[in-house]
Amino acid sequence: MGRLGRRPVGGPDTREAILAAGRELFAERGFDRTTMRAVAAKAEVDPALIHHYFGTKEGLLTAVLELPMDPVALLGDLGGDPERAGDELVRRVLGFWEDAPETRERMVALLRTGLSHDTSAALLRDLLGRTILAALERSVAPDRPRLRAALIGTQMGGMLLARYLLRVPGVAEATVDELALALGPTIQRYLTGSLDAEPDRPAP
Repeated sequence: MGRLGRRPVGGPDTREAILAAGRELFAERGFDRTTMRAVAAKAEVDPALIHHYFGTKEGLLTAVLELPMDPVALLGDLGGDPERAGDELVRRVLGFWEDAPETRERMVALLRTGLSHDTSAALLRDLLGRTILAALERSVAPDRPRLRAALIGTQMGGMLLARYLLRVPGVAEATVDELALALGPTIQRYLTGSLDAEPDRPAP
């Protein structure tokens, strides 16, 4: 029997309440400084319920870092025009972040958590490799697909970090159209272009 005012075992919102508390505290404090007792207090549940649903603090962190979307659905089949796939990818990713504020906040918390500690960073790196980068590898040219996917991931990840987490001036207030036009050609090169071509240089 849970304490007065706390959610009971099996309550429909118990697991999500623990996840929400974990997201917030891992993002604020990092992995080491977040205790199971603090998560339980914030979620208003008995600490034993965290073990019931997630086993360990590492299990809770793994659940917190789960992506709220299907990377293959988001990043696969980039349209019928292969020459505009870079523009399409940028628009899709930004649309995902822009269209649902609740999902955007969850993704921001995921980034904060992943950058907070070595344990979190390792889990996030593994997650991205198995999901987003693996999905991107299906859409790139067949030569060096892992490198191509990683370059797209770093380009888009840096932009998302600057826009939504660091709020870097210029990027933060740019429109989706502006960012798609600016980043699309670079993403296009990583998708299908030559990775060995030197950039054009002005004549001496």
